[in-house]
Amino acid sequence: MITPDPTVGVYVISVAAELAGLHPQTLRTYERMGLITPGRTGGGGRRYSHRDIEQLRVIADLTSHGIGIEGVRRILELENQLLALGHRNEELVAEVEGLRQALRAVASGARPVASRNLPALRSSSAGQVVVWRRGTH
Repeated sequence: MITPDPTVGVYVISVAAELAGLHPQTLRTYERMGLITPGRTGGGGRRYSHRDIEQLRVIADLTSHGIGIEGVRRILELENQLLALGHRNEELVAEVEGLRQALRAVASGARPVASRNLPALRSSSAGQVVVWRRGTH
C-alpha cells in the first residue's frame, strides 16, 4: 500500500475541520493568525494535509487546556526550533564521525577521502594535522 505524503494538501476545509474536531471558521481564524498554512488549489480553495490536521489537533488540545493563542503560537515556535536543532544535531554528529574517521585515516598514514561535507585535512611531515572548513560559495 502506498502511503501518501503527509505534507500534501488533500482535505477540503469541511473535512479538515471534522477530522480536527473544530469548526471550519476556527480553521480560517487560525490561518489568519498564522498558526496554520494550508495549501491552495489553482482556484484558491484551501487544501489541508495530514500534517495540518495534526497541527490543528495540537492547537485544539493546547487551547482546551487553557493556553491562550499567543501561548500556543510560542509553544509551536519552540517546538519547531527544537525540531530544527535536533536535525542540526544529527548533521553535526555525522560530521564529527566523519572527522574522526578522517583523522584515524591520517593517523594510520592513509590518505583521507575528500568530501564536500567534511572539513579539509592536511597532514604535515612533522605529524601535525591541519583542519579547516570548506567555504560554501
